[in-house]
Amino acid sequence: MKYLRQFLLILFISFLGELLKYFLPLPIPASIYGMVILFIGLLSGIIKLDAVKDVGKFLIEIMPVMFIPAGVGLMASWGTLKPVLVPVSVITVVALVAVMGATGRVSQCVIKKSKAKEKAKEQEI
Repeated sequence: MKYLRQFLLILFISFLGELLKYFLPLPIPASIYGMVILFIGLLSGIIKLDAVKDVGKFLIEIMPVMFIPAGVGLMASWGTLKPVLVPVSVITVVALVAVMGATGRVSQCVIKKSKAKEKAKEQEI
C-alpha cells in the first residue's frame, strides 16, 4: 500500500505539471514542470522524502528499460537517419566534449571554493 501511495503522489505531481503546461504557453515540457514542483515540494518540506523515496528508487532502477522503445524507434527509422548520420554524430561528440568540459570546470570551481571555506574556518579557530 505504501508503494501505491508513493506512486500516486508522483503521478499527481506529474498531472500538475501537465496542467501547468496546458495553462502556461511556455515551450517547457510538462515533465519539467512536474520535476520542478516535486523539487520545490521536497525543498520546502511540503513533501517529505519518505513520501516518494522507495518508488523513486524503483523508477531509477528500471529506467534503462524505458530506453528500449526509443532504441527500437531509431532502428526502425534507420533509412531516414542514414543520410544525416555523420552530422548528427559530429554534433553529438562536440556537445559531449563541451558538456564534459563545462562540468569539469564547474566541479573544479566548487571544490576550490569549498576548500577555501574550510581553510577560512580553520584559520578562525
